[in-house]
Amino acid sequence: MDQRISFVTLAVADLDATRRFYLDGLGWTAELDVPGEVLMIRAGEHLILSLWVESEFEAEVGPVRRGPGVAPLTLAHNVRSPEEVDALLAEAEAGGGRILRPGHRADWGGYTGYFADPDGFLWEVAWNPHFPHV
Repeated sequence: MDQRISFVTLAVADLDATRRFYLDGLGWTAELDVPGEVLMIRAGEHLILSLWVESEFEAEVGPVRRGPGVAPLTLAHNVRSPEEVDALLAEAEAGGGRILRPGHRADWGGYTGYFADPDGFLWEVAWNPHFPHV
């Protein structure tokens, strides 16, 4: 098996709110948009972020696990400077995201902050001196 990830698929409660956040709020572009079903966004040369309406997701893979707390995963977006971390967090908040941790110096030597999208999926925005070109 090749060492790669081609799709990251997330189940969303309200595809219209998700579309507004990612396309209008963050300014991303849809690769495929099927209203009421799925929104796919190219997130890298060989990576698609696939946002499925929860009912369609469950029909494909089974029931979604529910409970308190946050989903046990984060998505990350690395940038070129600490200033870009703060700017992207502000952009996410202006687009309807919720800031969970403002930008701050991290123990591992970088600068990082977190926002949640409309479904509560966590995005880390980071400047990481160990991976300057990621």
